[in-house]
Amino acid sequence: MPPSFECFVRSKSRRCSFAFHAKTAKAADIAARTGLCSRPAGFARLSYRISRTLRNPLIAFRLPLFTFSARASIMTRSRQLHLGAFMRPVSLHTGAWRFPGAYPDANFNIAHLKRFVQTLERACFDAFFMADHLAVLNMPPAALRRSHTVTSFEPLTLLAALSSVTERIGLIATSSTTFDEPYHVARRFASLDHLSGGRAGWNLVTTSNPDAALNFGLDAHVEHGERYHRAREFYDVVTGLWDSWADDAFVRDVESGVFVDTQRMHVLGHKGEHLSVRGPLNIARPVQGWPVVVQAGSSEAGRQIAAETADAVFTAPPSLEEGKRFYADVKSRVERAGRDPEHLKILPGAFVVVGDSIDEAREKRALLDTFVHYDSGIASLSIALGHDVSQLDPDSLLPEIPESNASKSSRQRVVDWARRDRLTIRQLAQRIGGYSGLEMVGTPATIADQMEQWLTERGSDGFNVMFPYLPGGLDDFADKVVPELQRRGIFRRAYEGTTLRDHLGLPRPENRFFAQRGAS
Repeated sequence: MPPSFECFVRSKSRRCSFAFHAKTAKAADIAARTGLCSRPAGFARLSYRISRTLRNPLIAFRLPLFTFSARASIMTRSRQLHLGAFMRPVSLHTGAWRFPGAYPDANFNIAHLKRFVQTLERACFDAFFMADHLAVLNMPPAALRRSHTVTSFEPLTLLAALSSVTERIGLIATSSTTFDEPYHVARRFASLDHLSGGRAGWNLVTTSNPDAALNFGLDAHVEHGERYHRAREFYDVVTGLWDSWADDAFVRDVESGVFVDTQRMHVLGHKGEHLSVRGPLNIARPVQGWPVVVQAGSSEAGRQIAAETADAVFTAPPSLEEGKRFYADVKSRVERAGRDPEHLKILPGAFVVVGDSIDEAREKRALLDTFVHYDSGIASLSIALGHDVSQLDPDSLLPEIPESNASKSSRQRVVDWARRDRLTIRQLAQRIGGYSGLEMVGTPATIADQMEQWLTERGSDGFNVMFPYLPGGLDDFADKVVPELQRRGIFRRAYEGTTLRDHLGLPRPENRFFAQRGAS
């Protein structure tokens, strides 16, 4: 495999010694194009721009301008893209499993999933993100029989298996604060963090699907605001449990026979409005201190809990302008919460279709959409709105739809599309049944242009990439888009750390109950 397509995990043994100077622009250009040199991002961009300038006499007089631009790039080289991979694991697109060359059984085939995560690690992705469903979606049989979401692995079980075939990539799983218990969540994610050597992440969700309530002893879904109140308390309990033990509590002194220093153990003893948990957790403090905490809500309540608690936010703005507004709003909330805004990474979902030409990419997208049946589309639309709209005239405009207990941000997004673009129910169903969020359809260069624009204009800190079909869509991104991002100096050529917090540039949380040895 060409070296530009590979993220060298053991980067220190693969480093080369290309030295940059105007006289050696040829060598620098080779480094920029092949990915052989594991240099900082600013160096990669500088070497590429100056070598290109020296090769082209028509723009050689612009060398000082390029040098200045490159210096600015070096000064801001910490602005690097972060890339997660949203794995359903087939795809969000309802027709993905039918695409030519796709794996129809990818949701439930461990061999395929191992291949996917290893490809992502080769491409230096920050994390593999596994979504979850706590119920078979309540669809009419005509739609359900076409759905690839009816079977998939439980995320933490799957990620534990994938941790054994990977070394660096982060492993993020969804777990619900509404239908799970904090002791279980704290213990499972601490276990995954130890098994993976510090690569675990918890996607904290309140669960928008009302059908999930029926599987957990409830007759109706918990009210939206109440779910978020419980989630905030849940977070405090889980992180408190992760701090049950000081990092040096497990002494394992064979001579004295002392296994653990109980003076370095904290009993949480939490009694709150929603939860009562004694503690302590029966596992050592996680490698990362706390696994990375991710939040995926975009409602008012979701934004606020993200600002107070999350290390990363998965969001779904459909345009750069909306992304910039979301970014500015959430980052300002983080600051008001007394946190460093750089310690919260905002990663919009991006549905990426790669072609060798723009026309080819558009043809792939159009072919994918031909596999969306109206039965599937109208069911997806009903779920997004929180109301059954299958009996409405497909060629009529969307009527007023009352609010429900489903996802408020998803519902509002659909209503806004319908009003703004005057879409009929049939058109909405086609859009929702395929993929209706932010998409990047083009060549590796045009996709990299868009990603770089979002990064430099503060619309995001990176992306949670969604592939149109697997494995082809993933391979296209890893083998074509990633090298282009690396060539521009905005994405890593090698992992510099070992944990997910390292990849995201996040500090390790201090234990709230125990000062480090030697601290006053």
